[in-house]
Amino acid sequence: MTHTILRIDASARKTDSVSRDLSDRIIARFNDAKVISRDLANPLPLLDQDWVGANFTPADDRSPEQNEKLELSDQLIDELRAADTIVIGVPIYNFGVPAALKAWIDLISRVGETFQYTETGPVGLLEGKRAIIAVASGGTPVGSDMDFASGYLRHLLGFIGISDVTFISADQLAIDAVATLNAAHEAVDNLELAA
Repeated sequence: MTHTILRIDASARKTDSVSRDLSDRIIARFNDAKVISRDLANPLPLLDQDWVGANFTPADDRSPEQNEKLELSDQLIDELRAADTIVIGVPIYNFGVPAALKAWIDLISRVGETFQYTETGPVGLLEGKRAIIAVASGGTPVGSDMDFASGYLRHLLGFIGISDVTFISADQLAIDAVATLNAAHEAVDNLELAA
């Protein structure tokens, strides 16, 4: 059975991007995997009133216009469902995730599709998947009090059912780029591919 990877690139940089380079290296570790790519440098639309209205209308009651409004969201969710592993390349911008990644998150976070509410609280519907997050930052240490990206991503992924989350970090690039990149490349080389 072919392993399927969903690759999400959140860097605004199409060239000279550390998070893209790390994602390339991570994906290269998987032999013969099918890769679905979603480059968020090609921006996704932000949620608007019509989208919210369509999302909260029961599927059987939606108009053709509402179904059309949710078409991209449905496609993004189908990409997630098809993936065994999700590789997200994310730079930390101003201590958080880029707006482009937040737009993707808003479009895939849908009750009844990627999570559901139960009497005991929300339950993610995308269990059995793994996420590998390639993080790049100039000086925001991943996991520190000033990092509002990695904890958010871990929480969001867990919320939709993906609890197997690994971070590969290049988070001191402005301080010592060479040592930071060498350590990140070594972490990719030592990445365990099988659970």
